[in-house]
Amino acid sequence: MEKKNPDCPVETTLQLIGDKWKVLISHLRAMESAGLVTRTVYPEVPPKVEYNLTETGYSLKPILDSMIIWGTDYKNKTEKSANAI
Repeated sequence: MEKKNPDCPVETTLQLIGDKWKVLISHLRAMESAGLVTRTVYPEVPPKVEYNLTETGYSLKPILDSMIIWGTDYKNKTEKSANAI
């Protein structure tokens, strides 16, 4: 049975990339099944597997860039507030 995406587009995006550390390193198989990455297994010893972003995965770049900018600004503001006390 195919999983239905939520009505809210923000919730859909967060389901795909929102788990802790998912964007950085974990849940690669889930990201593969969502069409965000491709997985290539090389028949060698020791085993070698490469993951690459798909076109859909690359389309998340502006969103992630915005999250970096927002997170950096938020961190700077909260650190300034904490230092002012």
